[in-house]
Amino acid sequence: MSVAASILVPAVLFLATLIRSSLGFGEALVAVPLLAFLVPTKVAAPVAVMASITVALIVVVQDWRKVHLRSAAWLVLPTFLGIPLGLTLLRAGSEPVVKGLLAGLIIAFSAYSLLGGRNRAWKDDKFAWLFGFAAGVLGGAYGMNGPPLVIYGALRGWSPQHFRATLQGYFLPASLAGLWGYALAGLWTPDVSRFYLLSLPLVIAGTFLGRVIHHRLAAHRFILYIHGGLIGVGVILLSQAVAH
Repeated sequence: MSVAASILVPAVLFLATLIRSSLGFGEALVAVPLLAFLVPTKVAAPVAVMASITVALIVVVQDWRKVHLRSAAWLVLPTFLGIPLGLTLLRAGSEPVVKGLLAGLIIAFSAYSLLGGRNRAWKDDKFAWLFGFAAGVLGGAYGMNGPPLVIYGALRGWSPQHFRATLQGYFLPASLAGLWGYALAGLWTPDVSRFYLLSLPLVIAGTFLGRVIHHRLAAHRFILYIHGGLIGVGVILLSQAVAH
């Protein structure tokens, strides 16, 4: 473990945690790509998942009353069915096509919402399984569960507090399953544990600071940040698709 990595890895996880705790999602686009510059990907990915579990656990314990348990359950269960398909897509080498289509869908949805489009909030979880399945596919293929979940939360019209808490209610079991997979694959190594323990104080600090920021956001501003973040995700995906 180099001195630079021992300083920069916790700093990256603090930033990623701050974003995740403030908005409820988005850390995957920060943590793994930046950590991959500092440590091998086989170390970066498990460390990021362990940080994700920590954030989700803290938020769920603090705000369990705001978690839509039924919604979270209907999102989580189909995720595990979608993961094998995601892995198949990854092996099939169709990444540019899938990322391009996903980018177009995300950008169109959020641009429509920001430009004044109005969707009547869905009143039940009839279609939750579809978004959970899509999250599993993207998670299995590219480690990117978030976009379908964020779109679903927006369609359901959840308040910022329920949005943040329910997404963590999803990420907690999903990330635990991911960590279990890494352990079975032999990727939960002493280096992973050392980087996680070294980063833990900043991960906890970022989670609590993000909570403060979240509660200071007005609902309309939160919506702007959510859709702005989604458009950012879409642009990154589109650039990756074009680069291939």
